Amino acid sequence: MMRDARVIRALGAMSGTSLDGVDAAVVETDGEAIAGFGPSRYRAYTGPEQQILRAALGKWPGDSGLEAAQALVEDAHVEVLAGFADAELVGFHGQTLAHDPGGRGTHQLGDGAALSARLGKPVVWDFRSNDIRLGGQGAPLAPFFHFACAKWIGATAPLAFLNLGGVGNLTWVDPGHAKPDMPGALLAFDTGPANAPINDLVHTRLGQAYDRDGALAARGRVVDGALELFLEEGYFLKMPPKSLDRDAFSDMLELVRELDDADAAATMTAMAAASVMRGMEHCPAPPARLLVTGGGRHNPVMMQMLRAGLDCPVDPVEAVGLDGDMLEAQAFAYLAVRVARGLPTSCPGTTGVRAAVGGGILSGKL
Repeated sequence: MMRDARVIRALGAMSGTSLDGVDAAVVETDGEAIAGFGPSRYRAYTGPEQQILRAALGKWPGDSGLEAAQALVEDAHVEVLAGFADAELVGFHGQTLAHDPGGRGTHQLGDGAALSARLGKPVVWDFRSNDIRLGGQGAPLAPFFHFACAKWIGATAPLAFLNLGGVGNLTWVDPGHAKPDMPGALLAFDTGPANAPINDLVHTRLGQAYDRDGALAARGRVVDGALELFLEEGYFLKMPPKSLDRDAFSDMLELVRELDDADAAATMTAMAAASVMRGMEHCPAPPARLLVTGGGRHNPVMMQMLRAGLDCPVDPVEAVGLDGDMLEAQAFAYLAVRVARGLPTSCPGTTGVRAAVGGGILSGKL
């Protein structure tokens, strides 16, 4: 554990449930305030590599068939992370394969100790398990970083960050508080499915990785009956904090099974947007704006649906000088420094854990 509160040049890595690739980005921080941002890199997964990862989804430690996926995840991360020679500390999230906080826990594939040995740098990993052991959902974990970002951009009024990755997650921030774990500073939760089911639809029907620029959805129409059935799902009635597995809404594909490709894509995009609208109803106070990060912000159809359905401005995070492609990787760089300092990484308002707790394992010496 760090004995001082000096600024660390930390490198974070994220491989999300959309299975597109590995993001890596540098943040300079003392674990509380952001001092600056450094370079970033992206390493895409190839089609065959995505197939290896898809085959591992839903598996737990000890299940058969994980060896190829684990080797791929670790090799891909070493390939990306080795290019940052001046990074002092690495935050390694790993590849989420299964998430069941009320049952078996959570499974992020990848051995941080092995990664530390290969990189020759200290690595913080297994960020979620401790939160779940203490009664939390283990997700989302980016909210403490979102709080720091709100401070960094000089926000004074409550605002919200929306990450549209494989799953959607929302962080409501009141930057008037001094620390993220203070009561009322944060509320965070998974809103519902986002890109993952749309990606699965396009992959299954057309053999493509995703609906580039929302072009397929733009040609279709939203089928209200399917959307209404989707919104009857009990998850939307649960009070936050709450979290989802990537495939928790796998029956979405069944709801659009009879639709043509364009109508199915349009309807599933509307389902993701409607999930966010339902989620916004839980905010303690209306946010002054919604800042969108993750791949979904590149989908003009999704963004237009959000703007049409919400009462506040909806902008990509680039509007305030942040990098929406790298925000989650940056979050795990930031959280790695918090873990190294012994600071909390989640609290009742973000994961439902009973008290503010820290997570993560530090492998190697800082």
